[in-house]
Amino acid sequence: MTDSQESSSSHGDDAPGYRLEARRVIPAPAHEVFAVLCDPDGHVAIDSSGMLQSADGPQVTAVDDRFVVHMDRESLGDFDLGHYDVTVIITRFEADVEIAWTIDGQIKPPIGHTYGYRLTPVDGSATEVVSYYDWSDAHPKWRDSGILPVLDASALKATLGILERAVRRGYVRG
Repeated sequence: MTDSQESSSSHGDDAPGYRLEARRVIPAPAHEVFAVLCDPDGHVAIDSSGMLQSADGPQVTAVDDRFVVHMDRESLGDFDLGHYDVTVIITRFEADVEIAWTIDGQIKPPIGHTYGYRLTPVDGSATEVVSYYDWSDAHPKWRDSGILPVLDASALKATLGILERAVRRGYVRG
């Protein structure tokens, strides 16, 4: 296994660092990893933050697919929002290659940050998975407020470890 993390900008050298990435090689083919990432229950199963409590909705198969995640931000210890729901909206979808989403919830205007995964086959039986969190296109009200990023690169890295376990051992659904 290899792990790394980095902070970079998705808008080139002129923009401050509005993107975090972590990567890990998972000993499974890309389609097995991608299956977890397309399942709303998979998102809950691999969450390292403790915020995602449960999810409702079908497996995603295309851009603009949606599902609801029941959240509790208490685990972060920053803002007491109680239990609340967000809608995950798929913004990028290429089977076995990349999936990304933004969220819509109670906060208005919507924050506009993006979470995603890029998968690259390695040696036929493994997959390099890059987890990213990008807030470069977030609404300026939120991007410039100091509340972003919500998570740090260590949370992305931890989620990749949990993703590997979920791919190998399975996870609770529904």
